[in-house]
Order: sequence, then C-alpha cells, then structure tokens
Amino acid sequence: MINLILFGPPGSGKGTQADRLVKKYNLHHISTGDLFRKAIKNKTDLGKEALKYLDKGELVPDSVTVGMLRKEVEANPKAKGFIFDGFPRTYNQAQALDNLLNELDTEITCLIELRVADEELTKRLLERGKTSGRSDDQDTSIIANRIEVYKSETIPVALYYATSRKAYIVDGVGSIDEITERLIDRIDIQSNSK
Repeated sequence: MINLILFGPPGSGKGTQADRLVKKYNLHHISTGDLFRKAIKNKTDLGKEALKYLDKGELVPDSVTVGMLRKEVEANPKAKGFIFDGFPRTYNQAQALDNLLNELDTEITCLIELRVADEELTKRLLERGKTSGRSDDQDTSIIANRIEVYKSETIPVALYYATSRKAYIVDGVGSIDEITERLIDRIDIQSNSK
C-alpha cells in the first residue's frame, strides 16, 4: 500500500499533481480542501463552521478535520492507498494520521513537499482566483496570510516526518509534466526501499 502526503503552500500545485498521482498509482485522493468546499456548497453544519475559518485564511480546527478524514478513510476500505492533499497541516494532525493508519495496519510511505517561491504562489493564486470564484484566491492580504500560516503551522509536519526519513522536497516550478516526473521518481525510490 502506498500512502502519500502531498505537501506545499496554497498554489503549489498539489491538486493538479494529486490527480496525476492518483491515476499513476491507483490511489484514493483525499483533499481536505475539496471536502470542505463540498460541505460549504451543501451548506452543512461542518461547511458553515469551516467557512468561518477559511474566509480569514485560517486553518479549520483539528477536531473537525481529523473526524472528517477518519470518515473518508473508513469509507474506502478496499483502497490500494491514499494520497493526502492538504493534510496533515499541524504536528497534532500528523500524529492523528499516523495513529489512524496504524489502526488500519499501514503507514505513510512518504511526505513530498512541492517547493515554490512566495511570489510565484501569489501570482498563481490570483490567476486561479479569476476563474475559481474563490474569495481567498482574490485578495493578496488573505493569500499572504495563508502562506504565512503554512510556514508557521505546517512546516513542523515536514520535520515530524523527516525524523523517520519520510520527508522530501521536490521543485514545484516547471511544466506540469516535469513536476509529475520528479514526484514519480521520488515515490518510486521510497516505495521500493521498503
């Protein structure tokens, strides 16, 4: 089983690359952002709660996020593996994910961070905001806050997985195909070393 964490700041290309990796390795894609957007669109209680935080560029509380993730993993018991896109974002979430996977007799194969400069991220998000309709992609102050939240709150996740030699950095700048190839090379090396 291959379980991947695709990591990186908003606008680093996680969603695009996750779609490609899902096809390559036949994984079940879990994007917390997509789960939140669906809940917001359907105006569920969780969606309303999540929106309060997302509109300010803040992280949704762990209890909400981890509970939703558990439900999604348990709903797919025959999956050949998972790709976690946008999760975990905190040290506590990383521990919760490891605990959940241990209960299912599996573990994280690797965490791969897509590294992209702040200026490029802002440019990408503003461009995406023109077509996505997402308010958090249309305001440079919210974008800057999201990038800072990523740096301050999620970098410890990479350090958490680095202690078990499961964290890697991949250059997130270049053509989509070039970035995909870099990711596949790293995943194949890591999954074959087990």
